[in-house]
Amino acid sequence: MTNALIIGGGIAGAVTAMALQKAGIESEVYEAYASGADDVGAFLVVFENGLSALRVIDADGPVIENSFPAGRVEFLSNTGKRLAERPMAGTGDQDAEGAPDGAGPRTLRRATLYRVLHDEATRRGIAVQHGKRLVAAETVENGRIVATFSDGTRAEGDLLIGADGIHSVTRKLIDPAAARPRYTGQNTVCGYTRDAKNPPEHGTYTMIFGKKAFFGCTRAPDGETWWFANAPGPELSRDDLAASTPDHWRHRLGALFEEDNSPAADIIRSTGETIVGSNSYDIAATPRWYTDTMVIIGDAAHAAAPNAAQGASMAIEDAIVLAKSLRDQPDNRRAFRAYEELRRERVEKVVAASANMARRTAVGTVRRVVRDTVLPHRVARTEAGAADWLTSYRIEW
Repeated sequence: MTNALIIGGGIAGAVTAMALQKAGIESEVYEAYASGADDVGAFLVVFENGLSALRVIDADGPVIENSFPAGRVEFLSNTGKRLAERPMAGTGDQDAEGAPDGAGPRTLRRATLYRVLHDEATRRGIAVQHGKRLVAAETVENGRIVATFSDGTRAEGDLLIGADGIHSVTRKLIDPAAARPRYTGQNTVCGYTRDAKNPPEHGTYTMIFGKKAFFGCTRAPDGETWWFANAPGPELSRDDLAASTPDHWRHRLGALFEEDNSPAADIIRSTGETIVGSNSYDIAATPRWYTDTMVIIGDAAHAAAPNAAQGASMAIEDAIVLAKSLRDQPDNRRAFRAYEELRRERVEKVVAASANMARRTAVGTVRRVVRDTVLPHRVARTEAGAADWLTSYRIEW
């Protein structure tokens, strides 16, 4: 039986292992960290296209059970003007038979998504090894691949799948000339508070185009407000990020929104120690996705800025399509080629769309006037179905 080495125990790694199992392929997951739940303070949205892909391997249930929905999104200007309102993308999508397709977009903490996917993989008997940071890989004479880890151990398999994120080692092994991730010029900050004076409505994402930064928030079923901000600024080093305390982020972001007629500044300043910040990156295109024995998926192959909130869903889609390609094609290289042909155009379109969204949140008087004029018409087109290409994507197993 074919044996796969999966590098990276995040969202893509866990889903890939379960999808390969469904395809009749054995695998083992090798995670660099003692726990896979890095970036534990952040939250994310899994849209209906991601949930539908999880449904292919019967793994959507735990995600739905540990998340909450938001039915609508509203857009506000820095003056407090309501620019537009529409259903969340993917809400009310239908499957191929025309029946309602499920839960719509779901919000949950990134650490929670890691945990439930890993728990489900473990329940299915999939092995996950922690503390295994990939440093090298080579194809040996019998056509198999040997991975070497920083602790000196090695593992051998028929193929190696790099699900090791935006700073992927596997990507560099496949193509040493591959471009580094591109810093988008924004820090993304997430926080949680129960003390906001003007919390968002239940079931709604409130998106605010501030004068100096962008802000979004929603309210969990227990009443806690979950928020994020995209703030322009320099790329922060690992040491800078480690030294950026919740108090630092609270003061920096509060100052960015204090001139706006919006609840953003109050929500930020009402937040205690549950604030975490990071740099925002993307990868516009990666020329080489595979060799005869190695392939990359998810953020390792194509990372989008967080504005479209599709990173998790794209990684999940990749995992299912790759497993299906390996099941259906006679050898690794043809499977990898089929996977790339099915995925490249879509994911690069998502990266471009997310970059465009980031540009629309940029500050400046002229940009604000144009955006506030055009946005209601753009949202009306979206509500009429212009974004169906994104969330209506389905995988036929």
